[in-house]
Amino acid sequence: MIRKKEGFEGQQSIVLPRVAISNCMAHELVKQLYVTDIGYYPKARFHYRQRTHGVSQYILIYCIEGKGWLQLGGEKWAVRPNEFLLIPAREPHVYGADQEHPWTIYWMHFTGLLSNHFAGLLTQGHRRHVQALPYREDRIRLFDLMYQHLERGYGTDNMTFVNLCLWQWLNSFAFGDKLEPVGNAPKDAVDESISYMKNNIHRTLRLADIAACVHLSASHYSNLFRKRTGFAPIEYFNLLKIQVACQYLQFTNLRIQEIAGKIGIEDPYYFSRLFSHIMGMSPNAYRKRKMMKEGGSVGS
Repeated sequence: MIRKKEGFEGQQSIVLPRVAISNCMAHELVKQLYVTDIGYYPKARFHYRQRTHGVSQYILIYCIEGKGWLQLGGEKWAVRPNEFLLIPAREPHVYGADQEHPWTIYWMHFTGLLSNHFAGLLTQGHRRHVQALPYREDRIRLFDLMYQHLERGYGTDNMTFVNLCLWQWLNSFAFGDKLEPVGNAPKDAVDESISYMKNNIHRTLRLADIAACVHLSASHYSNLFRKRTGFAPIEYFNLLKIQVACQYLQFTNLRIQEIAGKIGIEDPYYFSRLFSHIMGMSPNAYRKRKMMKEGGSVGS
């Protein structure tokens, strides 16, 4: 039987780096409940995951199409469209997609001081790990909004916003019909500059280049950006670059030198040092872990 952990056409996945998770743990509000991994796998044929020791976070998988299954605590459940499964932290488990009708899933790993309380809400106080709920488009929109903001980096404002949205997203599974449509907020100079960074991820930008795109002096822009995000602009830009590099490592067979070039870093040795500093492991170790390691918190 063919089995795959990742590698599905149209997939999306973000694994938060060590620095972002550390900031979550230190933030008085965010540390109550926060995301560590997030993704979307469409028609994930041969998707399979076995963790003999579980993971340190709760895992929520929301199936909107196709079928899958979960084996947990000596029992096995079928998972159908408009059903979600919740896997408790540190419990061994196995799950996968149906061979004939593979599932399309939104998934998330979350933890925090209050994560067990939210897990209790999702399971309604009993140990049924797969539950049905009506499909709601606004639940998907909220997930997409969280994902899009994480794509924009790990500044204090982004992480606070995303993890407060996490309360609402989990609440939609616990209580079903409470979501309201989310509007689009207007962009300020910091937002515009982050868009500029994302659109020029393949380039080497100076602080003056980024400040010029929003018509501010470098010093004023740098102070404004740090106040909003908690990061210096170039440091933030590097976080965005490494986020893209992680996706290349996870979803392609590009060499390290090729990936470095695609994010505007000519020196592959500098890229490896930067990657290791941000993610806590080398690019090769990250790729190997994504492909081979069972029982880790990376990916779903």
